[in-house]
Amino acid sequence: MPSTVPNDQYALVTGASRGLGRVFAQALADRKRNLVLVARSEEKLAALAEQLRTRNGILVEIFPLDLAVPGAGQQLVKQLNDRKLKIDLLVNNAGFGVQGEFRKLDLNRQLEMIHLHNTAVVELTYLLLPAMVDQRQGGIINVSSMAGMQPAPYATLYSATKSFLTTFSLALEREVGRHGIRVVTVCPGRLKAAPQGEEPEEVARKKFPGGEQAHEDVVDETLKMLDKGGGLLIPGFVNKFANVVQRFFPRRLVAKGIGKLSRPKNS
Repeated sequence: MPSTVPNDQYALVTGASRGLGRVFAQALADRKRNLVLVARSEEKLAALAEQLRTRNGILVEIFPLDLAVPGAGQQLVKQLNDRKLKIDLLVNNAGFGVQGEFRKLDLNRQLEMIHLHNTAVVELTYLLLPAMVDQRQGGIINVSSMAGMQPAPYATLYSATKSFLTTFSLALEREVGRHGIRVVTVCPGRLKAAPQGEEPEEVARKKFPGGEQAHEDVVDETLKMLDKGGGLLIPGFVNKFANVVQRFFPRRLVAKGIGKLSRPKNS
C-alpha cells in the first residue's frame, strides 16, 4: 500500500504466525504498516508482534483466534470494533489442507476447512468492506491456490474451497473497483519449505504441478500487484503455463491426470 496511508489504519493478516501469513506481516511492516495479526497460537503471535514493533516502529495488535470455528469472523470484527481498530487492508491468508479420499477423511476437519477458506473470508470481507467503501480506499488480498483452478482428486474439498475463493474474489474485484478498493486474488502453486519449517498447506499442494516458489517471492509479487490496482496473480511462469494448457483439455481428463499423480499409496 502507498506510504500515504493514515497512521490510524491497520492491515489485518490472518494465519499470521507462520508461512505466507508471517511473510506478509513482515513485508507490510517493512512498508511501515500498522498490523493486526490473527492466528491460533498466542505465543507465536506475541513473539512476532514484538519483533515487528521493535524492528519497524509500528503498532501491532494480536488476536489469538481459530477462524475455522463457525462465527469466528464475526467475533473478530466485533473485537476490532470494540477496540476501535480501523482496517483498510485485509489479507485473507489462513488455510490448511488435508489429503486423502473424501469419504475417509474426518468430516468435522473438512467442515473446518470450509469455514476457514470460505465462510470466515466472506464474514470478514462483508463486515470490513463498508468502511473501505466509505473512505473510497482500501485493499483485499485473498490467498487462493492453483488447486482451485481444476478438480483435484484426493484434495477434493481443498480444491473446491479454493475454487470458491477464486471466483468470489474475482467477482468482488469487479464490484468494488469503482469504489477505490483494490482486490488481489493470488493463486500460488507449490511452495518451498517455510522458513519456520512448517507449511500449513503442504499436504494439499505437494502433488500439484507447478514451479516451487519462495514465500517471499509470492508476497513481493502480490504486494506489487496491489500497488498496481489489483487483479489475478498466478506467480511463476510454470504455474501460468500449466493454467493455460489445462484449459485445452476436458475437465474430467484433467481430474483423471491429477488423480493419478496425487493418489495416496494406501488407496
